[in-house]
Amino acid sequence: MHDLRWIRDHAAEFDRGLARRGLPPAVDRILTLDRAWRAAETRVQEAQARRNRLAREIGAAKKRGDPVELLLRQSNEDKDTETSAGAEATRLRSEIDDILTGLPNLPAAEVPDGPDETANRVLYHHGEPPRFDFTPLSHEAIGERLGMMDFARAGKLSGSRFVLLRGALARLERALGQFMLDLHTTEFGYSEVSPPLLVRDEAVFGTGQLPKFAEDLFRTTDGYWLVPTAEVPLTNLVAGELLDESALPLRLTAWTPCFRSEAGAAGKDTRGMIRQHQFEKVELVSITRPEDSAAEHERMTACAQEVLKRLGLAYRVVVLSTGDMGFAAQKTYDIEVWLPGQGTYREISSCSNCGAFQAQRMKARYRPAGGKGTLPVHTLNGSGLAIGRTLIAILENFQRHNGTVVIPAVLRSYMGEQEAIEPAG
Repeated sequence: MHDLRWIRDHAAEFDRGLARRGLPPAVDRILTLDRAWRAAETRVQEAQARRNRLAREIGAAKKRGDPVELLLRQSNEDKDTETSAGAEATRLRSEIDDILTGLPNLPAAEVPDGPDETANRVLYHHGEPPRFDFTPLSHEAIGERLGMMDFARAGKLSGSRFVLLRGALARLERALGQFMLDLHTTEFGYSEVSPPLLVRDEAVFGTGQLPKFAEDLFRTTDGYWLVPTAEVPLTNLVAGELLDESALPLRLTAWTPCFRSEAGAAGKDTRGMIRQHQFEKVELVSITRPEDSAAEHERMTACAQEVLKRLGLAYRVVVLSTGDMGFAAQKTYDIEVWLPGQGTYREISSCSNCGAFQAQRMKARYRPAGGKGTLPVHTLNGSGLAIGRTLIAILENFQRHNGTVVIPAVLRSYMGEQEAIEPAG
């Protein structure tokens, strides 16, 4: 959500930011409505002031025994003006808010301009992709050969874009979640949260999924939304709050199922586990002071990378272009892991600085120490990591010619010291 006062003072900058997002100018329409709204508010206030003055005059006239009919008529006229102007002000402000809630966050100055992912910029690579003396298989072929990844039975239960994991692969999924949570909580200072998976409209509005992206979500028949990511409940923990500066930064993490309709993904990644309606993810959320959010963004991205480093997986870090960023983000780093079965890098984490955008929608503020007034906090979120895609990366990078898969050393204590996954007997 954008600050209307900021738009008044930075009109040209606001339209330039929208242009970088590939959107038409909006300032003229917004400010025209804003002037009309403020004029209506002024009429309300003036009518209220006149009614208050007339009330005193009517009281004094009654004490003197003077006639009050004219004063009462004037007071009733002002009451009508107050009612009509108030209704107009409400309508105009609603129209302004409808426009603002449909506009994405403005990109940071250093974000590369471009229409889509083709304009993303690779910042650096880490690690060398493995070399095989055989043709590496895709994860779904490995999983099915192991007898532990079943798309057919998942399809009978739930339809397409679901998977059923068995045995060691189900345990590996659990091991990954535990490893990630342990790392982020014991070494990186994140506090673990177990949040609700069903949330109200206000929560998905606050983080920016509503109203524009409702079709990407699943909704229950009684109006709850299944979380598309733990970003939603974790970020909304500060909704409507006034925090002390001493409480910042807040660093929160959660391991949850995530639910997405993938409405715009028809025909994309239809095989395997890359794009599912239900998947597991460890989420990272930070709530900071405005002056700290850029450094916190770098820190969060480094925390997510450390998971891949300890697993021994090759990856690269990409800064997304203006046309590829999410709705609420002002800057996003994607971490992309190497997948030998696909012969390419694929996203395994997105870490975004949302600035004050979500805080404005959630009405989340803090009181600076020793200062006057309050300010919106800055919010950040990132995957630390997507568990299903990490499982995919392990299967494809650590596969062996005999059909087994080596378990990374850091996971073996979570896997009963098992060193490799062998085909089910």
